[in-house]
Amino acid sequence: IFGLLFVLFLPGYAFVSFLFPKRSEIDSLERMALSLGLSIAITPLIGLALNYSFGIRLETILPSLAIFNILFSVLAIKRRESVSDPFIPELKVEIDFKSMELTEKLLTIALISAIFVSILTLSYVILNPRQSESFTEFYILGPKGKASDYPTKLFVNQSGSVIIGIVNHEYRTMNYTVEIWLLKDGNFSEIILMDSFTVTLEHVPVSQNWTPQFEKMFSFSIKDPGKYRIFFLLLKDCPPKKPEDFGSGEDKIRKAIEGEIQSLILNVEVVEL
Repeated sequence: IFGLLFVLFLPGYAFVSFLFPKRSEIDSLERMALSLGLSIAITPLIGLALNYSFGIRLETILPSLAIFNILFSVLAIKRRESVSDPFIPELKVEIDFKSMELTEKLLTIALISAIFVSILTLSYVILNPRQSESFTEFYILGPKGKASDYPTKLFVNQSGSVIIGIVNHEYRTMNYTVEIWLLKDGNFSEIILMDSFTVTLEHVPVSQNWTPQFEKMFSFSIKDPGKYRIFFLLLKDCPPKKPEDFGSGEDKIRKAIEGEIQSLILNVEVVEL
């Protein structure tokens, strides 16, 4: 209950109290309606501001709402002290529905309906939180663990190394297979499977303080000069059991180029000594 008031009523009430410190400016019903309506507008605006600054998380949205409520509550109290006939909230509010005019009756019904719908909506969101987009981070780094110094130019039989990284944000345990294929001069008849490995990773939540989950060093050398493309393919939940289960390298490379398979490409030029 307090959480609903904190989000759906207090921000608007504090702001309305700041804008209208006098009792005679608006009546209690209008004050309640404005408090609810402005709260529904203010809370998303605070969330929007956080989205472009500190991020929308429980530890950022709650302090931000608390600061807003306290700030405008203090300002409202100061304004009430400076006016005659200030609005002082009463714990007991009696509504004589029969003596109301038609407009007031409609406004009362609309207010009660809005509060009821807001409570139901917020309850549904709390009980059924929307799952964020599921995805897998797949990356390669240079041998020093940075996105630089990639072995893009090598001599014949010279060793090159990269670090392959995977982070599971799929909201479930995932089995990953990485296949590494070598393609020379765009010639699909010369495709070589260089290496493969399988790893099982648990889901990790997305965090601003990013840390690697799984990284593996991959070293290679190429014996013939030419221009090569090394394809790193990430296959999900389909680890091969036998060498013949790898399937056609050409089909997989084409699917990777078309975006059907998550992949990374390293262009390497090999020259004679």
